[in-house]
Amino acid sequence: MINNEPPPRLEGKYSAMAICWFLGIGGLFCWNSMLTIVDYYIYLFPKYHPSRVLTIVYQPFAFVTIAILAYNEAKINTRLRNLFGYTVYFFSISSLLILDLATSGKGGIGTFTGICGFSGLFGIADAHVQGGMVGDLSYMLPEFIQSFLAGSAASGALTSALRLITKAVFENSPNGLRKGAIMFFALSSCFEFLCVILYAFVFPKLPIVKYYRSKAASEGSKTVSADLAAGGIQTSPGGDTEDSKEQERKGIKQLLFENIDYALDLFLTYVLTLSIFPGFLSEDTGSHSLGTWYALVLIAMFNVFDLIGRYIPLIKILKMETRKLITTAVISRFLLIPAFYFTAKYGKQGWMILLTSFLGLSNGYLTICVFTSAPKGYKGPEQNALGNMLVMCLLGGLFAGVTLDWLWLIGKGW
Repeated sequence: MINNEPPPRLEGKYSAMAICWFLGIGGLFCWNSMLTIVDYYIYLFPKYHPSRVLTIVYQPFAFVTIAILAYNEAKINTRLRNLFGYTVYFFSISSLLILDLATSGKGGIGTFTGICGFSGLFGIADAHVQGGMVGDLSYMLPEFIQSFLAGSAASGALTSALRLITKAVFENSPNGLRKGAIMFFALSSCFEFLCVILYAFVFPKLPIVKYYRSKAASEGSKTVSADLAAGGIQTSPGGDTEDSKEQERKGIKQLLFENIDYALDLFLTYVLTLSIFPGFLSEDTGSHSLGTWYALVLIAMFNVFDLIGRYIPLIKILKMETRKLITTAVISRFLLIPAFYFTAKYGKQGWMILLTSFLGLSNGYLTICVFTSAPKGYKGPEQNALGNMLVMCLLGGLFAGVTLDWLWLIGKGW
């Protein structure tokens, strides 16, 4: 097994973990903002099923982009890739704000088409950021990738908390939904700009980050040279060194074959999650005493418990590392489909909140178990490739899940 521990006196571990957490939030903050204000879009476009349409527009762009990037990951400049992703997020969410201001919050097919276009851009940005960051962090400490993925979940919890606050503050004011949406767009724009600054100027200069990137370069990685240069380290050009045999790496097909169970675990985890969240929770859970707060509470509970689930594996005794056990847990989650169906039909809102919380908890927990276990034992370039491949499987699961989510509408007249 490759030793992945840095020298004991190397500085910057906790700073890197904090930055990874912020970058993780930035990786999904825009998209979660769009999902969280879906009640505003349902009000503007009641006939277009925005909670489902926006998601199904987003996913093909994300999946096709990550497939292309994962196939060519060995030749791609990771620094430019990640900066491009965060920059696209920044310009897209800023443009959504401008679109809403320009149309004065009016509906119509033209406005909805524009929003769908920005949803597609979010998918492209997501593929650049998620695959690029997970690949980059896979050859560093497992705590870094855990912090990044926990940040992704924290973005959902944060946007849900903000949405509940804005709904309470603006509920009785004119255009309350729109005011909350504008606030989300503005906050997202500022946060994405912060992520560009953190990744471009702060993260590459941390000693522990420079150590792992130098280590990856010494093992044959060509994707880290720009990041090393940003940290003040120049790498020697050319790859025909005497130890080229030592630097030979496994190809993407071999890595997929060796980790097919991990790939399927992620795919199936997100197929199930996205077949229920957010479409089913937003539109198919019936009317209850919470009224218009009900869907928001369900989405908030999913996001909060998804975040909690991503921290459970930090307790060593609770981390699932046996491959067969992880696969068994992933397959067992499919029992949630009949559970959600019968609860929506016959159960009270408390049971639905409990089920949604478990859906989020298991989603976050299994995601961390797979992403932190799979890269062990590989060299830096292989870990980068494997991280990209696993994100591709995750996004493939998201795409399949949001497609299957439409099956809940069978027999409902649309």
